[in-house]
Amino acid sequence: VAYVVTMLGAFGVVTLLSVGGEGDDRDALTDYRSLFWRRPAMAAVFTVMLLSLAGIPLTMGFVGKFYVVTAGIGASLWLPVMVLVVGSVIGLYYYLRIIATMCAPPPDVMPGPAPVAAAPASFAGALTLAALALVLVWLGVYPTSLIRLLQTTVAYLI
Repeated sequence: VAYVVTMLGAFGVVTLLSVGGEGDDRDALTDYRSLFWRRPAMAAVFTVMLLSLAGIPLTMGFVGKFYVVTAGIGASLWLPVMVLVVGSVIGLYYYLRIIATMCAPPPDVMPGPAPVAAAPASFAGALTLAALALVLVWLGVYPTSLIRLLQTTVAYLI
């Protein structure tokens, strides 16, 4: 559940940023330079999604990784747990790199090519991203309702 919400939000941000202008895909890191200064709400949502992918506390990504690590330790599966931890640290480096790029000063202060301006997001797109970010943080802080729902569903299926 955490991964689905996070990926919907992350790819939603990329899609909304790619829709405007010349219609080019935003697949280069430089396309996100100073996004925080141009579109702070979009940068905030993308930051929350990236932090969830990294497994930072107060997001659903942390809760998901916590349960996976707990299950791995409980089953004495040390190698997969270590791979998860090392992979998370490596991923964190790349996610923080994107966040740092988004928070970089505007292009008029920094040398280099200016990023292409994106068209304003549609109301439905912005509302969807805001809802996904809210769900991501809400269930990261208060995961018990989702956990109970999943336990009830599993007990019903068994």
